[in-house]
Amino acid sequence: MPRSPLIVALAAGLLIVLSTINIFHRNGQSGWTGSWTWIWGQQSLLERDVNATASQQYLLGVGKADITGPVVEINFMGYANTSQVGKGLRQRLCSRSFIIGDLENQDERFVYMVLDTQSGDTAIRDGILRGLADLGDDYAIGPGAWLNYLLPQITSKGFNRPSYQAIVDGAVQSIKIAHESLAPGRLSVGTTEIEDANVSRSPYAYLQNPADERARYANDVDKTMTLLKFTHVDDSGDEEEIGVLNWFAVHGTSMLGNNSIVTGDNKGVAAYLFEKSMADDTFVAGFSQANVGDTSPNILGAYCEYGDHEGEMCDFRHSLCGNISEPCHGRGPYFGLNGAGTASTFEIGSRQYQGAKDLFNDASAFTQVTGGVVKSLHQSVDFSTFHFTLSNGTEVKTCPAALGYSFAAGTTDGPGAFDFKQGDSDDPNASPVWGVVGNLLHNPNKTQEECQAPKPILMDVGETNTPYPWSPNIVDIQLFRVGQFFIVVSPGEATTMSGRRWREAVQSTAAGLFDDLDDTDPVVVLGAPANSYTHYIATPEEYAVQRYEGASTLYGPWTLDAYINKSVSLMPYLDPSTSANLPTLDPGPSPPILINQSLSFITGVVVDNAPIFKSFGEQTSKLKSTYQAGDSISVAFVGANPRNNFRLGGTFAAVEKFDEASSTWKQLRDDSDWSLLYEWTRTSTVVGTSEVKISWETKWEDGSWRPSSASSPASSSLAAGGKDVNGKMPHSELLAKRQGDLTGRYRIKYYGDAKALSGRITAFEGVSGEFEIM
Repeated sequence: MPRSPLIVALAAGLLIVLSTINIFHRNGQSGWTGSWTWIWGQQSLLERDVNATASQQYLLGVGKADITGPVVEINFMGYANTSQVGKGLRQRLCSRSFIIGDLENQDERFVYMVLDTQSGDTAIRDGILRGLADLGDDYAIGPGAWLNYLLPQITSKGFNRPSYQAIVDGAVQSIKIAHESLAPGRLSVGTTEIEDANVSRSPYAYLQNPADERARYANDVDKTMTLLKFTHVDDSGDEEEIGVLNWFAVHGTSMLGNNSIVTGDNKGVAAYLFEKSMADDTFVAGFSQANVGDTSPNILGAYCEYGDHEGEMCDFRHSLCGNISEPCHGRGPYFGLNGAGTASTFEIGSRQYQGAKDLFNDASAFTQVTGGVVKSLHQSVDFSTFHFTLSNGTEVKTCPAALGYSFAAGTTDGPGAFDFKQGDSDDPNASPVWGVVGNLLHNPNKTQEECQAPKPILMDVGETNTPYPWSPNIVDIQLFRVGQFFIVVSPGEATTMSGRRWREAVQSTAAGLFDDLDDTDPVVVLGAPANSYTHYIATPEEYAVQRYEGASTLYGPWTLDAYINKSVSLMPYLDPSTSANLPTLDPGPSPPILINQSLSFITGVVVDNAPIFKSFGEQTSKLKSTYQAGDSISVAFVGANPRNNFRLGGTFAAVEKFDEASSTWKQLRDDSDWSLLYEWTRTSTVVGTSEVKISWETKWEDGSWRPSSASSPASSSLAAGGKDVNGKMPHSELLAKRQGDLTGRYRIKYYGDAKALSGRITAFEGVSGEFEIM
């Protein structure tokens, strides 16, 4: 068959779902630009014959690429804490792409992307489409200050193009790799329950939903993980598993607000562990978000960490300690350990990985996706004034975007400051100064106040356009279908019950609409937040009590119903038997792309200098000659600012092991490995000197990072020696596969790039002395 331009096939189906919700609002500067060489085999995949099993097979491809931007001197995204500035890297960030296409009609395909960033973004989506188009007809379709609108840019000091470009370039690269891997294959879907990786951080709001509705569910958060398995099938029938894509709802807020080291949080850990367990560099594991809005990985609950109520659980309704919100923090499974949540992050990630891997290994748990249908739709809708009718006949509308007072109170994962509190639906009871601040943006008129009621408006962001728009009013409506499998794509963080209602509406509509399903039950998942970032989506009942999620539901009390209304009304476009007779789907209004007019107050790197009588890469600290497995092995070097070169696809740090058989040094770890920590410190701003510290924390290799129950009150679910209550070492299969025998001779390498006053950037390397692990 002729090869189809990927711009036509993928443009309508491009989805960016970000797998982590907290960490990486970073921006930075780098002279690095990406470039790709496109290499094709002698026979195009798209020219292969389609056999009689086409209805059971699809065109499948997976790909992964590095999107790690500036890891130092940049404010992180998520907690809106201006003091949370990057100082290093524990785990590189990735874009993971999954392409699904129709074997018979290869114009019908979509790509689902999971990025290790805080959320989707309008400008990022636009940049990826443009990047693919620039590569030619055959293909077209975390770092911060990359977001399109002004509000999330404020704490990061504006927009930074190199940070944005790192995400765009890496995402495009991951699609390229997925496209090159396209081959016929099968999809299968399975589910499992993960009981100990998430809790509700707004149980009071959840309880406002109808009792009969709540009675249908065992938990106030979804415990189900749904996993889609990708398997290539060659002409002889041999199978190769190439990837997994799963959906599970838990916030990426395991790393705490005082963290200064870049990681992929718990979702990044889960993906890393799964991919390493496969011992195949081409296998891709995507851990996507779901209806994550009111979930938390801090499973021990929320406690007062200081003040008169220290050690007590926070107030149930408002999440207060006394009458203030700042001391109230959720506790992860390893609360109380130093490390800004590192151990809890690894644990929650491990639990997701283990659940996914156990499911993956159980062939009997999967049902094959069948039917051969691949369809997608996308429409932009202006939610500043969208009128529609509820199922009971009531006419309602959405409103221009606005944030309530409780938005500023934050959550138990990251409480706000000053005198805000969650649950302010009548009297905000906050300093009148904040009313003045809100009115400086745009003073909401009576129509807006009535539309948003009972939300007391703190910031009327949807009607504030100075110096450019603060928040989106145009939202993305997107649905994917492959056989009986449906993906609802949400630009906002739907709460648990919002996600359930949305999925159920799509499922019931599909069951009654699509004759080709026969007696097959539709399977529906929700991925979010994608394409843009429209904050939260609470149910009308949750909205009424105005906790954080309700106050952050931008378009008023009917926001969820508006998303559901648009989704189900467009579903006929997913029907292969009728969609051809429907009018062309109106793409809707184009959202503004603001990157060329965005403000930036981010200082670039001026110069790097080595101290007198020193050179870049020179070792400045001593190593012991011998260590034991479980030790932390650290060494310092004369450094340079890593913002000079993000080293996408490369590494800042490595551990090398001497191979006796070949008498050569071989790389064992790099900075994508959780156990290898890279830290950068500015030692003189005036002179431009800095130091890099690289630590190989071998406790992550042998499991000794996990404290016994006796040493940590937070680890009561574990027996002494780091084993679980069944006497089994968690993910021991992975440890055995990766660790092997750690004994041997090692050295640590540092890769840096120094900027001269002229602007020239020069690469250098540092090599430590040798040491042994006994």
